[in-house]
Amino acid sequence: MGKPGLDGHSNGAEQVAVRARDAGFEVIYRGIRLTPEQIVAAAIAEDVHCVGLSILSGSHMELVPDVLEGLRAAGLDDIPVIVGGIIPESDGKRLMEQGVAAVYTPKDFGLTAIMGGIVDVIRKANDLS
Repeated sequence: MGKPGLDGHSNGAEQVAVRARDAGFEVIYRGIRLTPEQIVAAAIAEDVHCVGLSILSGSHMELVPDVLEGLRAAGLDDIPVIVGGIIPESDGKRLMEQGVAAVYTPKDFGLTAIMGGIVDVIRKANDLS
């Protein structure tokens, strides 16, 4: 999990990371102000099952495609990417069309439901559903 770009608001990402750990996930949270390249490098180094991105700065349409492309270039296009943040519905649809597995916005504040959604995304990516 990471926060790409210059956004320094990490509270939501940290709440999701803590809840995910409580739910039994192994969470690697690399912090704020990461480049897409740093996020891809962490996904490679940690052999992750899912990449979570939190973006509140409005730069999701620039940064998320860069992460997706980096994963594809590394041969990791089978790793699902989940994005959370201030994302208009129309942008969320476009991100999903580009390959994002799930988009969460402030309307999705139920952390237990989000954890279930992440499990579903990982199961689907691994043909376990």
